[in-house]
Amino acid sequence: MKLQTPALSIYLMADNDTVELAEAAAAGGATAFEIGIPFSDPLADGPTVQRAGQRSLAGGMTTSRALEVVAAIRARLDQPLVPMTYAGPVMAYGEERFCADAAAAGADGLIVPDVPPDEAGELRAACSANGLDLVPLLAPTSPESRIALACEGAGGFVYLVSVAGVTGARGGLAGGIPEFIQRVRPHTGLPLLVGFGIAAPETARAALDAGADGVIIGSKAIEVSEQGGPEALERFVAGVAAALHD
Repeated sequence: MKLQTPALSIYLMADNDTVELAEAAAAGGATAFEIGIPFSDPLADGPTVQRAGQRSLAGGMTTSRALEVVAAIRARLDQPLVPMTYAGPVMAYGEERFCADAAAAGADGLIVPDVPPDEAGELRAACSANGLDLVPLLAPTSPESRIALACEGAGGFVYLVSVAGVTGARGGLAGGIPEFIQRVRPHTGLPLLVGFGIAAPETARAALDAGADGVIIGSKAIEVSEQGGPEALERFVAGVAAALHD
């Protein structure tokens, strides 16, 4: 996958309105999308993403239907699409079958936060066989050995979690991000995207100024969409995009 930088990746939960929201975010300047496939026990998700996942599941969303959402977005947009889910849905679906079907739907990569890099061999092989990049997550608490291992098998970009915790909008950029980026940068030439807690144009700009190649916005994008629909999301994304290009 080839990311435009500075990257602005928007996370949206697969649901009935996701295609419309993705089109609105793209119009606002989103350069990539992560499409959540809901799971009943989402360990890394904060309240907002959990609420979106529960709403999606209650509406009948399944892994197969979520991949249909990815395909519908791909039919309308050219930006990289990266499904994000957990090991449970992937393993239940079958790793090889999931990766094949995700690629057929137009996905460019995959994020599975509860599969650590030292246990991702089979999933990475299934991704590689189907032309998908497996994107790792790293946290500020990650030791050097884990950073090196994750970056060695990384594809597409490296997801830098700004805080040790779950997703959720926060008031500003967490401390220590410049140092975190400096620790990871020597291990990979891939773009480094900061996520978890990016909720305002100023925070996104601060991440870029700290040395990141882009940001990932999930909880705030969902909150804006819940409150104002596609039009509000487009305005929000446009504000962040403008800040990234200042």
